Amino acid sequence: MSPQHVIDSFIKEFVQDLHNDSAAIFAGAGMSKGSGYVDWPELLRDIAKELGLNVDKEYDLISLAQFHVNTRRTSDGLAKKILQEFSEQAESSEVHDIIARLPIRSFWTTNYDSLIEDALRKAFRVPDVKYLVDHLTIARPKRDAIVYKMHGDVHLPQQAVIYKEQYEKYYITHAPFITALSGDLISKTFLFIGFSFTDPNLDYVLSRLHGGTTKRNHYCFMREAQRTADEDDELFHYKHRKQELRIEDLKRFGIQTLLVDNYSDINEILKKIEALYRKRTVFFSGSAEEYGTWSRRDAMDFVHNVAANCVEANCRVVNGFGWGIGSAVINGALEAIYGKPEKYSEAQLIVRPFPQQGENLPALWEQYRQRMISLAGIALFFFGNKLDGGNLVNANGVRREFEIALQHELLPIPVAATGFMAEELWKDIAADLDKYYGNFKWVIPMVEKLVDPKTPHKEMVRAIIDIVKQLNR
Repeated sequence: MSPQHVIDSFIKEFVQDLHNDSAAIFAGAGMSKGSGYVDWPELLRDIAKELGLNVDKEYDLISLAQFHVNTRRTSDGLAKKILQEFSEQAESSEVHDIIARLPIRSFWTTNYDSLIEDALRKAFRVPDVKYLVDHLTIARPKRDAIVYKMHGDVHLPQQAVIYKEQYEKYYITHAPFITALSGDLISKTFLFIGFSFTDPNLDYVLSRLHGGTTKRNHYCFMREAQRTADEDDELFHYKHRKQELRIEDLKRFGIQTLLVDNYSDINEILKKIEALYRKRTVFFSGSAEEYGTWSRRDAMDFVHNVAANCVEANCRVVNGFGWGIGSAVINGALEAIYGKPEKYSEAQLIVRPFPQQGENLPALWEQYRQRMISLAGIALFFFGNKLDGGNLVNANGVRREFEIALQHELLPIPVAATGFMAEELWKDIAADLDKYYGNFKWVIPMVEKLVDPKTPHKEMVRAIIDIVKQLNR
């Protein structure tokens, strides 16, 4: 496996690309195989048998597909095979789900299945799927991501790119795809996932990478050469040496290889990327009918300043417009954004006001909370009270947001000095600090500054922002 410092460096750089909206994914057959679909050898196994060949002894599988077309004088057999193998319903893998949740707008794939777009829809994102040249001239309204399917789609198998002659003519028949890919390769950092050492598509993809002298840095996951039970030292060393040469060759295209011991390591690396990205998004939870020992003006100024400082720390602010504090969150974030519009963006403020009318509001509110909180890596809790039958009670909605935050592995930061539910949540945390802050023990003395109501408000704001900044180092 690549040294840990190499992996850590990649994670930080790719997260920064995510924040800069300059990250892209290129998915190979390996991603779909993990969800139960066949890879190239399995796809062509019956085809090879029909030709009197053994697919396990063949390396140029695209030529193998061409041999079948030559023999049949038609590509119908390949089209039917694609339709047969990729029409079955398959669930997206954990890798699909993670990359779909990330703020990536450009997905490229040589796969025929619909797993990427399915995962995007599951993540409440709208995909614009393009698998024909004509699709490139039309933009789907309200799209969140573009899925470029370079070699076609299972829904139109007759036009799928699969045999050698199609690859040879690709630069003519699919020139707009090459142009679009070249543009993305210049402006975005690509992460190649699911391309094996012997993937027949990889050479054809790489041959179409931009050929300029200035190349953007890209990354590729590759499983380190494994010794099988029947391999002697000489054969293993040969395989290992060939992989080293392959890795060196990829550098011609600006692709740095990240070696993993097992494919499951990719899942863990992507989880770390998602977690680090989310830590620059802060969820504000709270409500206030009354402000306890705080004056309303002091309370609003305090929340306002926390939100403004979060934006100035280059974080996003997420809020459901909680009663009594929502306007302060929004005003604080907007003040920072409009104060330096050349530095901060309106995209740093995400507001999801809770609907007040409609059927089954509790279920709708739960869905809102789940979606908002899943965007963040840190959750701040302020006040937390409401009127119930004329009586002031702690807000159970804030308690529920705390529970959801824990489910999504957010770091909970209750500002206990504001009282009510925030104070109650701190008591829960203080009773078992290891449970809530086991991996972040340095947070404990900083959160304790938020317990005493006598702590100067500016000092509390500084403590919160110090936590946010240290999490993102």
